[in-house]
Amino acid sequence: MPYPDPAAPLFAALGLAGTGVPVLPLRAGKVPFGNCPACARNACGGRASMKTHGPCSCPHPCHGWAAATTDPAVIGSPAWRPAWRAAAAIAYHPGGAGLTVVDLDHADAITWARAHLPVTRTVRTTRGEHWLYRGTMQSANGVRNGVDIKSTMAYARWLGPGTGTLTALPDTVRGLAERKPSAARPVSVAVPAAGAGGCCPHRSPAYLERGITMAEQTITAAPSAVHTTVYRTFLAVLSAHGRCGCLTDHHVTRLFTAAQSKGESARHCADAWANARARLGV
Repeated sequence: MPYPDPAAPLFAALGLAGTGVPVLPLRAGKVPFGNCPACARNACGGRASMKTHGPCSCPHPCHGWAAATTDPAVIGSPAWRPAWRAAAAIAYHPGGAGLTVVDLDHADAITWARAHLPVTRTVRTTRGEHWLYRGTMQSANGVRNGVDIKSTMAYARWLGPGTGTLTALPDTVRGLAERKPSAARPVSVAVPAAGAGGCCPHRSPAYLERGITMAEQTITAAPSAVHTTVYRTFLAVLSAHGRCGCLTDHHVTRLFTAAQSKGESARHCADAWANARARLGV
């Protein structure tokens, strides 16, 4: 629910940004505010990437972690004020602050961390603890039962500075994100129906096979901006094959498997597929 004093989150965010921590407002449910009109229905191609495009250039805080900023002129701008007035919490981009957060979601996860990870600064959460380390790495969810890693291309809820001394990011934590990817979870998505007469204009099945293979390689090789890469790859596949009826569930599963090997969830895959279909009208 919103803060009792509507001005409180804005002032708190400005103070936090002044220490070098990039901030953004969260609405109820600990999620970012929805896309601004210019970016609705993924018109911008998905989330911005600080590595490839720089911080989000939209006037509204609509791109999750990429919208986080330390610029007081942006944070206090008229475009952001409605979001701060309705904010239920403040979030920050750990990677942008040079930090990695090990999010421990329950007591068993905390017990495991105490046995296997170096002691560091700790922040109490509603259900568990955040362990903060100095240094950045790739974010990853579900590295263990009840354990998520939030650093680059992720946001975490700001719950206070915590207690204890920051420890350098250990190899133990880095190794958690380098585990062998689990098998892709199946998900039901709509495959475009055949076009007029069900005729495929492609000369041979080899053309489709090459297209799917190249799409898999594009996703797997993405060094950053995975969300954007997945969406654009789905868009390219559907542009070439979405109207002739040659795509099958098997092809879609291959694409989703490649995306999930890079850390995408089944839901993100389904959303990206649906958005690409909606954009092309297939």
